[in-house]
Amino acid sequence: MTTAFEIFEQIVRRTKAPAITAPTDATEQPMSPLHPFELRNVHPGMPAKVRKLFDDGHGAEATFHAFKFVEKVVQKHSGSREIGRKLMMNVFGKATPMIKLNGLANPSEEDEQEGYQFMFAGSVAAIRNPGGHEITLSDDPDVCLDHLAFASLLLRRLERAGYK
Repeated sequence: MTTAFEIFEQIVRRTKAPAITAPTDATEQPMSPLHPFELRNVHPGMPAKVRKLFDDGHGAEATFHAFKFVEKVVQKHSGSREIGRKLMMNVFGKATPMIKLNGLANPSEEDEQEGYQFMFAGSVAAIRNPGGHEITLSDDPDVCLDHLAFASLLLRRLERAGYK
């Protein structure tokens, strides 16, 4: 059962704060408040649907669609038609990676490749998959923003490696 405090907290979290910056002179307009996506530096290439779902209070669905997007980006750059954890483990495997995140020139670079292999695979298994199989997931905006920040990190790592 949801308590009155939990209902109040949900309402407060969905309320947009007013701008608190004052103009420095008569011609300057006050700045509008930043959206949580800007505050958390969510990747700007994320589909618009993700932001709409978040804004409408559907954090679990926003998370699900963000990680589906990450999966599609990996499929596109690898040419693989596999999905999910299997896709990530095969595409980023350090023995014969379809997507190289670095030159794999030394043990440190091999470890980085393997680490990201597990991060990509783990994101699908632990974050995206529950959204595709469960019906009672949290729409907590902070949890969603954490997930979107992680998806953004993965997308930016691909971009740093030349996969745009």
